[in-house]
Amino acid sequence: MTTLSRTTYPEVGATLAAELPEGYGHLRLRHRLSERPYSVDELGRLGEQLLTWQVHRAARVRIETSAPVAAPGGLVTTLLGLGWLRLSEPCEIVWVEREEQRIGFGYGTLPGHAFVGEESFVLERDASGDVWFVVDAFSNPAAWWVSALRPLVPTFQRLYVAHLARAARRLLRDL
Repeated sequence: MTTLSRTTYPEVGATLAAELPEGYGHLRLRHRLSERPYSVDELGRLGEQLLTWQVHRAARVRIETSAPVAAPGGLVTTLLGLGWLRLSEPCEIVWVEREEQRIGFGYGTLPGHAFVGEESFVLERDASGDVWFVVDAFSNPAAWWVSALRPLVPTFQRLYVAHLARAARRLLRDL
């Protein structure tokens, strides 16, 4: 896969691979969202909410996007924090997948992001009809202060993903 001109790392699209690239910190999390079997149609409706940023918004994550629907080349900036302690994390959508059993997207870091790497957000429906929120990421700190906090980063990432999964679970229940 060729590197998009704006991303800050060469392995663009690697969150689609079975193995994440070497030389980065890795994160692979799966959260079961369903309490009952869900249909392909229900997965599709929740998937559209993911691709239109409703999962992030339901989690009260502030984002700015260049388009209402995730598409390759689109830009998204996540705004984390409060007051003067705020991070503006710019990313570019590098892939989108809309399959019958799997819907999601991956975005890669742009200059100005605290990390270098890629993260994917995917909804999967397994053979029993259970719906899963799956996040894969590979990254390294881009800023010195993030390097200093590196031991805390996995904990923050896990909490953030669990927060998004709870929002996705609420949206799924409301379908």
